[in-house]
Amino acid sequence: MTNFATAWRLASIAAVILAGSCAPPMNDGSGLAQDGAVNHPISVEPHYTSIKLSFSAPNAGLLPDDTAKLSAFVADYLSRGNGAISVTAPSGPGAAATLSYFGERLFDMGVPRSRILVGTHEASQGGQVEIGYIAYEAHTAPCGDWSASVTDTSDNRTSPNFGCAVQQNIAAQIADPRDLIQPRESDAADAVRRATVMDNYEKGKVTSSDKTQDQSGKVSEVGQQ
Repeated sequence: MTNFATAWRLASIAAVILAGSCAPPMNDGSGLAQDGAVNHPISVEPHYTSIKLSFSAPNAGLLPDDTAKLSAFVADYLSRGNGAISVTAPSGPGAAATLSYFGERLFDMGVPRSRILVGTHEASQGGQVEIGYIAYEAHTAPCGDWSASVTDTSDNRTSPNFGCAVQQNIAAQIADPRDLIQPRESDAADAVRRATVMDNYEKGKVTSSDKTQDQSGKVSEVGQQ
């Protein structure tokens, strides 16, 4: 588990706090910027998440509830996990068989072998198998700063709470907080589709895909001749 522990420490050190804007904020004299995203920045930090499953022997497998829990957990890892996924089993005679079982099961569920780390823990720490990974979470400081009256608008200054709810909603809704740190790599180009479009273009044909009636965007026939 040395590699996983090292990866976890490095990810923790690499926690990133994102400002709402790179440009110098305009200040209204109250110490607050006019942009709520600057006053309430979104923080993106690594977070270790794990599940524990009861397991007796490879030929017995997992209970139905644990099978469903594992499937949901791995799907979440494939969607937003960062780095490797770890599997630790209680040390003892059956540890190797247990780790082999879960390693193959994770591979069958779509996890590359290179991203599966296995190890053991003392049986005194629990008789269950623990599976975990590191994901990033986005959050902002709590809203509710009513230190200034919002009814006092004579000087047109920004309210301390302005923009906080919007930032909270963005942090809660974003599918993968890593997108706030850096953009994802582009998928490989579709060479077949590109060749088809270029061929149609050279022949003077329509290059766009055909649309069904449901994709037309038309919502009503009213007013049409």
